[in-house]
Amino acid sequence: MSDIYNGMPAAALGAEGWSKPWSGGNGGNCVETLKLADGRVAVRQSADPDGPALIYSTGEMAAFIQGAKTGQADFLLT
Repeated sequence: MSDIYNGMPAAALGAEGWSKPWSGGNGGNCVETLKLADGRVAVRQSADPDGPALIYSTGEMAAFIQGAKTGQADFLLT
């Protein structure tokens, strides 16, 4: 998996295993995630599954999720 890099075409990661953990009731504005074999997480926009995938470490994802839970990202919604 050393050929997996940030910004790579999401289609290169395959079509299987992607999930929409934050979907539903948002007008189709969904992100999809894929847990990679090495523990990293790929994120793509569901409306553009062939577009770029952002690749995050487990630490980066944990920091984002914890920050969102405590309201640290609320400013992005206003």
